[in-house]
Amino acid sequence: MDFESLNEMLVSITSVIDDFMYTYILVILLVFVGLYFTIRTRFVQIRYIKDMFSNLLEKRHVEGEKTISSFQALMVSTASRVGTGNIAGIATAIATGGPGAVFWMWLMAIIGAASAFIESTLAQIWKIKDSGGAFRGGPAYYIHQALHSRALGVVFAIALILCFAFGFNGLQAFNMASALEYYIPDYATNGTAVGLGIFLVVMTAFVIFGGSKRISVITSIIVPIMAISYILLAIWITVTNLFEIPAVFALVFESAFDFHSVVGGFAGSVVMLGIKRGLFSNEAGMGSAPNAAATASVSHPCKQGLVQSLSVYIDTLLICSCSAIMVLVFFVQNPELAQSLNGIPLVQMAIAHSVGEIGIHFTTFAIFAFAFSSLIGNYFYAESNLLFIKNNKILLFVFRLLCLAVIMYGCLNSFDLAWNLADIFMGFMAIINLVSIILLGKWALAALEDYTRQRKEGKDPIFVADSIKGMPATQCWHLEEIDQLGPEPLQEYLEDALDAQPGLK
Repeated sequence: MDFESLNEMLVSITSVIDDFMYTYILVILLVFVGLYFTIRTRFVQIRYIKDMFSNLLEKRHVEGEKTISSFQALMVSTASRVGTGNIAGIATAIATGGPGAVFWMWLMAIIGAASAFIESTLAQIWKIKDSGGAFRGGPAYYIHQALHSRALGVVFAIALILCFAFGFNGLQAFNMASALEYYIPDYATNGTAVGLGIFLVVMTAFVIFGGSKRISVITSIIVPIMAISYILLAIWITVTNLFEIPAVFALVFESAFDFHSVVGGFAGSVVMLGIKRGLFSNEAGMGSAPNAAATASVSHPCKQGLVQSLSVYIDTLLICSCSAIMVLVFFVQNPELAQSLNGIPLVQMAIAHSVGEIGIHFTTFAIFAFAFSSLIGNYFYAESNLLFIKNNKILLFVFRLLCLAVIMYGCLNSFDLAWNLADIFMGFMAIINLVSIILLGKWALAALEDYTRQRKEGKDPIFVADSIKGMPATQCWHLEEIDQLGPEPLQEYLEDALDAQPGLK
């Protein structure tokens, strides 16, 4: 069997698995969990928008060489969220499912922000501090400590590693390679793809062998610069095509509610594509961002939960919308050419249509910057979960080499297989995490009540796990950590605790 035949067989098999998983399991879970926590938190993702921004600027609660701030944790999670999914994923959803996929992405972002709050708050509650002083955590950790199931935690950790280190990073590398098609149409047959793979391997190795501190510093620089540049370009295209915007929104809503086409083939419908590409882009509820959220040094778990909800909005409502508007302006003005393209080439031609050939060069650079930051953010998640399974230096070294090999293979992969594998791995880990946060959600809700009470009293919220009756044991969030803040916060907390529970005296 030659490589092409093997690829076709793999595409066929993975497509069946992909369609079944999303059509009959994941979509139902995503919507149910998002709506459930939206109602239980009384729309926390909307009520506390102001706090999302104020908590973003909070200084590190526990100082140390390896601890990172709330903003740095946001940048690590956003580095993974804001990748080629925001560019290629949007274009693929529009080209395959129709312009209405954008509406369903928007809706899932708002609903999913509640799930993002819950999972990231849980990750903060059950984070651990390693021997080097850095915090680490995520679904594998809260499944182990709060659900008392290390076995299920290991299963989740393996699913995440397959998803991010092998599925997503292979896809990011593929999208970077496909961005070169405009310049080198035969890039796969003349060694260019191999050259790109070697370049990416060397650059990625430089960062991942440098540790989490270097990862957070790199992403704190790349993500804001590229995101702002990309947003400014989208604003320019929107302003210069202002008269086309009503037609763009009409196209989105008309396609979004074309229920005849939805009923005709739900697995490939506008709703399904919107949800799938939206999940790939913003990752709300799938259990990835909590790995970054747990690393932040904050005074209350809910602070990072709110910051991670903001990350969902930045990803989908802001950056994905920028891609969508640029592509849909192209759809309105040149529908025949637009419908003949897909993925990165569609975005490149859409931007070039509005600003000229320089738009293609900018898009290529944006793809490389976003994808590289995603490679780093994705690796960060995978390493954290490998350390959960086994903290061994030799195993970690071998794992890093395997991650680099996957990046090289991704540059030579095929379009359909790359997306199918990423979707399957993503769906598997999302199912485990969504079930877990449903079971553990009451503790995040209890933490939210504690946060809300202190906010109403005009205080900067400080969390102590012992104040939540019945909460499973945590490794962090005990009185000695408040003591590190100084006598005034400690005294204030103790007085507050005695007022609430006189029996403690």
